[in-house]
Amino acid sequence: MRARTKVVTLFAVLLVALVVVSVVSAGAGQYGVPVSDVLRALTGQPLSDPYAEGALWAVRFPRVVMSLLVGAVLGVCGALMQGSFGNPLAEPGVVGVSSGAAVGACLSIVFGWTFLGAFTTPGAAFVAGLITTSAVYALSRSGGRTGTVSMILTGVAVNAVAMAAVALLMFVGDQAAREQIIFWQLGSVAGARWSYVWVIAPLVLVAALVSLAVARRLDLLALGDRQARHLGVDVERLRLVVVCVVAIGVSAAVSYAGIISFVGLVVPHLIRMVVGPGHRVLVPASLLGGAVLLAAADLLARTVVSYADLPIGMVTALVGGPFFFWLLRRTRTREGGWA
Repeated sequence: MRARTKVVTLFAVLLVALVVVSVVSAGAGQYGVPVSDVLRALTGQPLSDPYAEGALWAVRFPRVVMSLLVGAVLGVCGALMQGSFGNPLAEPGVVGVSSGAAVGACLSIVFGWTFLGAFTTPGAAFVAGLITTSAVYALSRSGGRTGTVSMILTGVAVNAVAMAAVALLMFVGDQAAREQIIFWQLGSVAGARWSYVWVIAPLVLVAALVSLAVARRLDLLALGDRQARHLGVDVERLRLVVVCVVAIGVSAAVSYAGIISFVGLVVPHLIRMVVGPGHRVLVPASLLGGAVLLAAADLLARTVVSYADLPIGMVTALVGGPFFFWLLRRTRTREGGWA
């Protein structure tokens, strides 16, 4: 009963935080909009200030929704990676999806591709992320099986090659291309529009639904590969499903928001500290926690410095990194280690 109360309390807090952060974030910015007007706009009531109404529906709401979607998919994919690999340091970038997407985006920026209009750079990033993840999975297979250690090491090698390719593209590009690449790599949802949201939302929904479907099998996988096989889990198929979900979800997120670190690593850890490692709770809670964290980081990025929009990836790392380190130190002091 105590564990159930803790789970219910966690989800209640996350849902309330999600609503509060979203509403406050929609009203905050250089052109401030009162919370009452944000709520009126959400309920379909006209506002007395037409500029505020236009700013909310054309700029603020798409940005808030995009930050929620990106944070949610990064959080849930981080939980999937850590559960599938049995490694608390695993995060979506391990399989090369972020670095591969960066190569695709850089190719589009440096060579000025425009064959898909405004969707060219996100499209190139998405496809390159999928290709890179597929390469990591294929290269790490041996004897019909994919070992976790071999996939992590293969991912490290592929990430190194991809980052070298990004450096080469920055070298051959002009000054404008370099600046655009640097800004893209730091991460931002400043350019979010409803057209982008409608593209990424179905992919995030699919990733979330599949993640919930495999949550119970990830609990069995935590016992070890051999034990999971004895209990009827097809370990290879499960890992393939996880890698595909992570590739699709994170590629979609990175293609529109750039590289945003820390979220997929820390959110599942924070949830485990509260409710334990069970994936049937961990997966949906990580989804909500990631959404809240990134929406809050975007709010901070827009308000901490007047008349400036900081890169959201920088905010998550600078603010979240020291906080996470403090939590680790606290856990080690109280419990004598990290489980």
